[in-house]
Amino acid sequence: MAQEIERKFLVKNDRFKNEAVKATRIVQGYLSSAPERTVRVRIRGDKGFLTVKGIGNETGASRFEWEIEIPKEDAEKLLRICEPGIIDKTRYLVKIGEHVFEVDEFYGENEGLVLAEVELKAENEAFEKPAWLGKEVTGDVRYYNSMLMKNPYRRWKE
Repeated sequence: MAQEIERKFLVKNDRFKNEAVKATRIVQGYLSSAPERTVRVRIRGDKGFLTVKGIGNETGASRFEWEIEIPKEDAEKLLRICEPGIIDKTRYLVKIGEHVFEVDEFYGENEGLVLAEVELKAENEAFEKPAWLGKEVTGDVRYYNSMLMKNPYRRWKE
């Protein structure tokens, strides 16, 4: 069982694409989107995953996370029984200094939203911020994937 510590940011432009070392299409749904325990089904490339996440701490940067790889065929079947609203995105991996940013470009009802996350060893860990990184949205529940499937970005974008 692991504790996930990450910070989340809006992305100002698409310059990150020139720095990406990998891009993977991700489709995911939620068997449970309750904030206390989200249960996610994900297909990332040709692999399936089942992930359980706990509620975040006060800052929203740290929470329990458990993930296991499952057969892609099982993930496809589980996606059919998920709550309404599927998340479709491309994830770009961008190495900046000692960290790897996961930059998600969303499609469908979340088109126009681009978010970057950086995973840290401690909440106060320093990291290099690239020029394309925008406003921090760590802890803003509107930007959680489990909320974007219920209330897509196109309905409320700033």
